[in-house]
Amino acid sequence: MPEDSALLAVLGDIRTRGAIGEASLTVAVAHAERFVDALPPGAYSLADLGSGGGLPGLVIAMRRPDISVMLVERRRSRSDLLQKAVRALGVTDHVEVFAGDVAALARIRPNSFDAVTARSFAAPQVTSRWAAELLAPGGTLVVSEPPQESSGRWPTAMLGSVGLVESDRAAGRPGGGVRVFRKLPST
Repeated sequence: MPEDSALLAVLGDIRTRGAIGEASLTVAVAHAERFVDALPPGAYSLADLGSGGGLPGLVIAMRRPDISVMLVERRRSRSDLLQKAVRALGVTDHVEVFAGDVAALARIRPNSFDAVTARSFAAPQVTSRWAAELLAPGGTLVVSEPPQESSGRWPTAMLGSVGLVESDRAAGRPGGGVRVFRKLPST
């Protein structure tokens, strides 16, 4: 597909500039596609926390043009790279770069996203807190998990304290690499 070539070229440029550390972009894109698979069909707005080099946010933007994607990156140099990537991929109609801290976004857009993604953003306690603030009730959080997942990384009590529960929605591809949580409806 021509868009895959464009995506790999853009990600390659970002990697050259030091914002992506993975040796194989093909493997990195395959992992990002697990995020795509885990998103519910009814998700129309998404915030990608700590977008860095654009994974998984740019892959989601290319695979799901029906979703309005907000790439959230506080480092100016990386947010500039993301702006260039969005233009190069021709996805400016449904992708925006928020150059600021997630706390600032939560103040201006609380409870407004159908989905939040996080890949190497922060510890589970921090990620779950900010995701819960950004997600609309019933929204979905998809996070990357290390290969040797520790069963205690996402304790039920911690998730419950911010209104999240583990979802029974499977990540779609064998091998997983992502976990899915849902924000409880307001009561």
